[in-house]
Amino acid sequence: MLNLSELRKEYSFSTLDELQVDKNPFQQFKIWFQTAAEKVLEPNAMHLSTVLQGRPKGRIVLLKSVDNGFTFFTNYQSAKGQELQNNPAAAITFFWGEVEKQVRIEGLVTKIDPKESDEYFSVRPRESQLGAWASAQSSEIASRQELIDKYFQLMAEFEGEVIPRPQHWGGFKLIPDYFEFWQGGAGRLHDRIAYTKTEGSQWKIT
Repeated sequence: MLNLSELRKEYSFSTLDELQVDKNPFQQFKIWFQTAAEKVLEPNAMHLSTVLQGRPKGRIVLLKSVDNGFTFFTNYQSAKGQELQNNPAAAITFFWGEVEKQVRIEGLVTKIDPKESDEYFSVRPRESQLGAWASAQSSEIASRQELIDKYFQLMAEFEGEVIPRPQHWGGFKLIPDYFEFWQGGAGRLHDRIAYTKTEGSQWKIT
């Protein structure tokens, strides 16, 4: 039997000081992301939380770009796609255990411009492009073989052709109004720095 109460880790990698963080949370995120990228297998893996009818759901997706928001791609007809289109309030969480850091980000999600989705889809591996067509994400199927058969059918149909982006697949962007940077500390005295967007689109740091 697992004795989870004995699983303990002392944090000592770094500290977090309000006087040392960047005034812009996006810049602070990029600084931490670079640190994580040197030690973490997939630093762009993030936990996406959605809410529909008061019931939260979570899953891991991959961050693909950061500018004035955080962009990821998915099937718009999937559970998360439908949830985000019904309730755009969402949260993303990055946990980088190797560097003892976590970032929580909250905000509203919107679909990105279809041209941006086209551009990203065009540089995906061909296998991933076929997968976007073959997978009716979140829908029930009779067996995995059904999915494989559809994949190879599409492979034959698109042989020698450029694969277009399916209309049900594309990008979402989360525009933040809240960031929380967490740094593990010794004795569970962790550091947390929060950025909250004010009415004037400035960032209040606490």
